[in-house]
Amino acid sequence: MRYRHRTTLTLALGVVLLVDVLRVFLPAVITIFGQAASTPAELLGAFALGWFVLALAAPALVRRVGARPVTLVAAVLLVAARLAVTGQPGGRLQLWLATAGLLAGLVWLAGVAAATDRPVPGLALGLALGAILHTALDTYRLGFLGSWQSWLAAGLVGGLFLAGQTRPAPPAGPGGVRSWLLAGPALLLAGMVALSPAVARTATTYQFGLLRSHPGDEVGVATVPLLGPAPVAVAVGGFLLAALASPRQGAWRWLAPVALVAGAVLFAVERGELLLPAVLLAAAGLGGCLASAGAADGRDSPATGSTEETEAAAAAGFAVPDGGTADPGRAAGRRAYAVVAGMLLFAVAAVLYYAAYDLGHPNAGVPVAVAVLVAAVALAARPAVGPVPASLPPVRTAAAATALALVAAIASDELLSASNRDGPPDTVRVAAYNVRMGFGTDGRFDPDALARAVAGADVVALSEVDRGWLLNGGHDTLDLLAERLDMPYVFAPAADPLWGDAVLSRWPLDGARTRPLPAVGAPTGAQALGVTVDLGDGVRLAVVATHLQPPPGQGPVVQARAVADFALRYAAGRPLVVAGDLNTEPGDPAFAEFTRAGLVDALAAARPLPTSPADDPRQQIDHVFVTPDLAAADPVAPPGTASDHLPVAVTLTLPPA
Repeated sequence: MRYRHRTTLTLALGVVLLVDVLRVFLPAVITIFGQAASTPAELLGAFALGWFVLALAAPALVRRVGARPVTLVAAVLLVAARLAVTGQPGGRLQLWLATAGLLAGLVWLAGVAAATDRPVPGLALGLALGAILHTALDTYRLGFLGSWQSWLAAGLVGGLFLAGQTRPAPPAGPGGVRSWLLAGPALLLAGMVALSPAVARTATTYQFGLLRSHPGDEVGVATVPLLGPAPVAVAVGGFLLAALASPRQGAWRWLAPVALVAGAVLFAVERGELLLPAVLLAAAGLGGCLASAGAADGRDSPATGSTEETEAAAAAGFAVPDGGTADPGRAAGRRAYAVVAGMLLFAVAAVLYYAAYDLGHPNAGVPVAVAVLVAAVALAARPAVGPVPASLPPVRTAAAATALALVAAIASDELLSASNRDGPPDTVRVAAYNVRMGFGTDGRFDPDALARAVAGADVVALSEVDRGWLLNGGHDTLDLLAERLDMPYVFAPAADPLWGDAVLSRWPLDGARTRPLPAVGAPTGAQALGVTVDLGDGVRLAVVATHLQPPPGQGPVVQARAVADFALRYAAGRPLVVAGDLNTEPGDPAFAEFTRAGLVDALAAARPLPTSPADDPRQQIDHVFVTPDLAAADPVAPPGTASDHLPVAVTLTLPPA
């Protein structure tokens, strides 16, 4: 393997490992340190940011000890933490192992930056490889899998990564500050939108879903798609081609920055039908902006030569070019500080964006601001004069990555179809479950446990469904659960197009409608999703799934009234089920809004039936209401800790035809 190719591949594998650890660290902060939303959002943010701030000491450590020893030790610790996380997919120990891995990864980045002046090929390849691996795993993260396959994959990546550390990096020039500064913002934009297979899949469920919502709805619904996550292959290919090719000159230099900002704006609009163009534009634009920064690195880097100053800097631990610089040690230090500052920017932007759903401040401008920053750095970079040797062939690399991503998308996807078409049945088993983005009380992401919790249900109403938030690891929780239950679904956005409520059914679904609910001061959005279950022979069951989000210290009376009104109008005289996390208890004013509307508490025979918190249930806040023509039997709340809520389930006897 050519020397520069080996360096590029080593950096790429390190990025894959660091991103994998990050995808465990971020949700662990929420679900383990946060303890089921009992910890203030400000404290969560301070805890997460603190480790990135601590990493600001890494460049000084590199300068004092030397880049190579620091890089080697940090690389070993990063691999060890990554393997340890595989063996500990939940609990407080997982949080601290992921934290150790994150800190080791940040120190490793600082050491590599000190010795590398042209990081763009390695950074771009690492982000692309991470997206391909994430696609192959159907958006599951290896850190949450304890199988032998996960150990093998993690061990293989870690072994190759450590093997690449055995030889020193090639000589480095004074450039690279711009590229390393963009590492954190690029990771954020790639994980949030540009290279996320979960976001790509969700985008196709809005654009190419098999069921359309009512044209009069303010927001659309997402349903089982034909193409699955296939668009991620186009995104990966476009990203790599743009990142590895020579950047455009003249007025064409604006093309990539404009595309990146446009993609971020479309994402910030929070409309499901705009997700797909947002992904594709952001991917190509991000790659082009990285290419512009990389070309400027080439301009700053001399080719050959030797000076006593170079030898002195090398002895201090910094790899420098044979041609030397006025102060090679200072250039290496600037690169190290640049990459840590970029990662701190990643953390600040992520906290600002996702904390808005707890604190209520505007967040749509965060990804746009990050995209504008990346675009500004790209436009400010002056490209190299004359040819700069490419570390990887752009066309062949992009084509290979596209093919791999497409194969991964096809192999990991399943087309779901309703299995119960002979009907109508006499009874229907209905379950409601707040899945907390798929994370249990111990912080373990376990869609298999979620599926077992609602096994036997014919219709399932889900709350707190996450379909690609980077903060939660970038999983498409809905798709993972639907595949395990073998049920098609309808999804309705609440907070944004990636977070909301869903209905799954063994019978065909149609007539989907969604209605945003009054916010009444609550930071997280809420909606009511109505779908019709086709039980055969003209028998229909109306189901409305919702998750009421009251403002702090108040009950969801206004939202409850809005849901009851919407549900009755949607059912139009048909048998009706209203189910979900209603954040109200029997006897509360909001609970009375449903009974006042003529609905019946289907769980009444089992009261009290507490469902939250799952490990010590005390509150009765998850409910199923039905019209009087549906007879309820066998209401239960099966124990378990796959979420911070217990599911509720009840068997409903249909009225005579």
